[in-house]
Amino acid sequence: MFDADQYQLLDFGGGRKLERFGAYLLDRYSPPAEDARKSNAAAWKDLHARYERTQGDEGRWKPAGVLPATWTISHGKCVFELQATPFGHLGVFPEQAANWDWIAKQIARASRPLRVLNLFAYTGGSTLATAASGAEVVHVDSAKNTVAWARRNAELSGLAEKPIRWIAEDAKRFAERELRRGNRYDAVILDPPSYGHGPKGETWKITRDLHSLLTTCAALTEGQRAFMLLTCHSPGFEPPEVEAMLADAVFGTCQAGATAQPLTVGCVDGRQLPSGVVARWPR
Repeated sequence: MFDADQYQLLDFGGGRKLERFGAYLLDRYSPPAEDARKSNAAAWKDLHARYERTQGDEGRWKPAGVLPATWTISHGKCVFELQATPFGHLGVFPEQAANWDWIAKQIARASRPLRVLNLFAYTGGSTLATAASGAEVVHVDSAKNTVAWARRNAELSGLAEKPIRWIAEDAKRFAERELRRGNRYDAVILDPPSYGHGPKGETWKITRDLHSLLTTCAALTEGQRAFMLLTCHSPGFEPPEVEAMLADAVFGTCQAGATAQPLTVGCVDGRQLPSGVVARWPR
């Protein structure tokens, strides 16, 4: 979890969520909050900016110009640069904090140095957690600007000199090439989108491509696997299906000791806002 002075979910309902990132109170679109009711109407009156969709996946922040170009929040040793993007994202997904803590525990538990592959790595939360815990990590994301953002986060976190390899490439293509080259890893972290495009025209569709990618990841870690972490945010992916998919692709059986559960963000009023599914091995 984030410390309360870094991030809080203050309320949600009616398809919106009210969050505080550092000093800034923000109102953002949230499909999982569609059927919920707001519990604290007064809290919404003091917000700094509201994100509104205009067309497709893009939108705008209102009022414009209130938020700084960048600001930072932290989770443990990891510091994140935030930006109010046209897509409503800020550069960090708070529900991932529990996964960063889990990653740190797995690395601490290992009796040997680990080499970790982080696919669809975005701005590097899991990369930072891995590097801060003493493991080597290969960070892969298809967007060059996002990889550059992740590198800035590493610098802000004092991790720029850690053994991190930065790769701007299609995740599936990179993993397959690593396997052909005989490179191996001790762990793989994946946070795949529903759909995506690689820098060389590659296409990604989670319902079509995830199983084969997991099979590749199984081969990359064969005989030396320390942990696996898969998160999904796509509609229709529930914990039993995600758990079975990870276990079957990696171990060839659904009875492999993997576990899956909902990813949520805790609200200050005690409610939980659904934010996807996480599958982990070992339990």
